[in-house]
Amino acid sequence: MKKIAFTIALVLSLGLGSASAEENSVNGTNSSVRTIKSPRFARPLVEKWIEEYAKTEPGVEFQIVKGSGNQDNIDLNVTISDNRDNNEKLFGHIIYFGETAVLPVTARSSEAARLLEGKHLNAKKLKQLFFLNDDFDEDVKKIKAFENIIIYSGSNASSVASSFAHNFGEESSSFRGKRISGDDLFLNTAIAKDPLGVTFNALSNIFDLKSRHLKSDLSLVGLDLKKDLEKSFSDNGTLDEILLLLENGKPAEVAVEKVGLSFNNADDAVNRFLQWILEKGTKYNHEYGLLNLDRKETKVQIDHVQSRLTAHLESLGK
Repeated sequence: MKKIAFTIALVLSLGLGSASAEENSVNGTNSSVRTIKSPRFARPLVEKWIEEYAKTEPGVEFQIVKGSGNQDNIDLNVTISDNRDNNEKLFGHIIYFGETAVLPVTARSSEAARLLEGKHLNAKKLKQLFFLNDDFDEDVKKIKAFENIIIYSGSNASSVASSFAHNFGEESSSFRGKRISGDDLFLNTAIAKDPLGVTFNALSNIFDLKSRHLKSDLSLVGLDLKKDLEKSFSDNGTLDEILLLLENGKPAEVAVEKVGLSFNNADDAVNRFLQWILEKGTKYNHEYGLLNLDRKETKVQIDHVQSRLTAHLESLGK
C-alpha cells in the first residue's frame, strides 16, 4: 500500500513539475540555463554582464560555454561583423553592442621588434609586411627587414584575422607566414616563442585590463600616424587613450569592427537580456577594451530588440 501511495505521489509530483516548467516557459520566465559562446577578447565583458544581470534577474541564468561546445545548444554567440556571413548560416540575427580594434604587435625586446624599430608603417607598408602580394604599388619601396619576419595569423572562425585583412583590402588566405588554430590569444604565445614573430590582436588581448597599459611582454608595431596620436599608439600609451581616439576617428592603419551577439530563436528571457546589454551593459565596454557604438547605431540596435520583445509578447497573447 505504501509503495502504491509513493508511486502516485511521484507521478503527481512529476506532472506538477512538468506543468510548472511549461507555464514558466509560456510566461517567458523559464529558469533553465541560457548559454553564450565568446572568444576570449570579449569573455571578461560577457562575464561582467552575467554577474550584473543576475542581480536584476536572479531567475534567469546565463553561462559561458567554453571549448567547442554543441552549436545547437548555444543561445547567444559573440561575433565580429566581418564574420557575419559565417554566423548567419547558424544564427539568423545579430545585435551589435560595441566595436573592437586590432593592432599589430610583436614580443618586446625581440629580434622582430629590433628590425621594426623606428619604422612607422602606413597602410601600404603594413600590407607589404603581413600579406603575400606581388601587385603592391610601385611607390612602396620593399623593406628588406620584412623578409626575415615571420607573420602569425589566426585561423579560428571567431578570429580577428579576416577583419584585419579586409581593412587593407586583402583576404585572410593572403597572410604570409603561419596560421595558428584556436583562440587569438594563442597568437601572443606564438610570437613569445619566435624572436622573429609578428602578429596582430584585439585590444583586450594585448592590454592589461587592470593597469590599462600594454602587456609587459608585448610591443606595438609603429604606425604612421599624426603627431598627436603617436604617443598613444606607442608602448607608453594607455588603453583608454586609444579607445577615446578611435571613437573620434579611425586611421586607415587600424582595423575596427563591430562586435555583436548572434542568435537564432531568442525567447523572452534572451530578448530581455539583449535589451539590458544595450541599455546598461555597454557602460562596461571601455573597462573591458571595447569601443562604444555611436548613439545613432545604438538606438537602431535598441529599437530592433524592443520590436522583437513586442512581437514575442504578442505571439503569447499578452
